[in-house]
Amino acid sequence: MSRSIRVDAVLVQAAIAGALSFAHLHDLADAAGQTGWKAWAYPVSVDLLLVAAWRRLRTVRRDRSAWFWFVIALVASLGANIATAGLLDLDAVPAWLCIVVAGWPALAFLGGTLLVHSTPAPAAPAQAVDAPAAPEVDVHRTDEPTAAPAPAPVPELDPTPAPPPAAAPAVPAALLDHARKIAETHRASTGAPMPADVLSARLGLPAPMTSAIAAQLQLT
Repeated sequence: MSRSIRVDAVLVQAAIAGALSFAHLHDLADAAGQTGWKAWAYPVSVDLLLVAAWRRLRTVRRDRSAWFWFVIALVASLGANIATAGLLDLDAVPAWLCIVVAGWPALAFLGGTLLVHSTPAPAAPAQAVDAPAAPEVDVHRTDEPTAAPAPAPVPELDPTPAPPPAAAPAVPAALLDHARKIAETHRASTGAPMPADVLSARLGLPAPMTSAIAAQLQLT
C-alpha cells in the first residue's frame, strides 16, 4: 500500500512540474510573437529534445553531443520558467529573445536529428592473449607405453684392495747349482722331471724360495 502511494505521489509531482513548465514555455513563446498553435508547439519541442537527450545519455554515458543537447534543452526550459517569474516584461520582450525563440525550431530539429541518427563509437576490442596450445592426445591409442629398460647391474667392488704380488726372492748361484744337480740326478734315475714339492722336501726351503728355484730350473 505504501509503495502505491509513493508511486502516485511521484506521478502527481511530475504532472504538476510538467504542466507548469509547459505553461511557462507557452507564455514566453506567445509573448515573443509566436501566437496560436505555434505557442503550444514550443513546449512540446523543448520537452521532446530534453527526453531524447536523456535517453541517449542512458545508453551512452560519455556521449558529449548528448550532454550538449541535454544542457541546451534544460537551459531553454529553466530560462522560460525564470523569465516568466516576473523578471521579464512579457509585454515588451527584447529583440534578441524574439530571435532566439524564432530560431528554436531549427535548433531543436538539428539536435533531435543528431541524437537519433548518430551511432555510438564502438568499444575497442580487448587484445586477446595467445595461450600456449595444449598438446594433442590420441584418445584412440590402445597400446601400452613401452617400459624403459632396466639399468645394467653395477658390479660390486671389493672395498679391500688386493695385496700386490710378492717379488720373487733372489736365489744364490751356489744354491741354484745344488738344486740343479739334485734335479738332474732325479731325472737320470727316474727318467722324469723332479716335482717341485719333492725338490722342496729335499732342500728343506720355504715355498717361495723353492718356487723361484723351480722356475729357474725350468727356464734353463
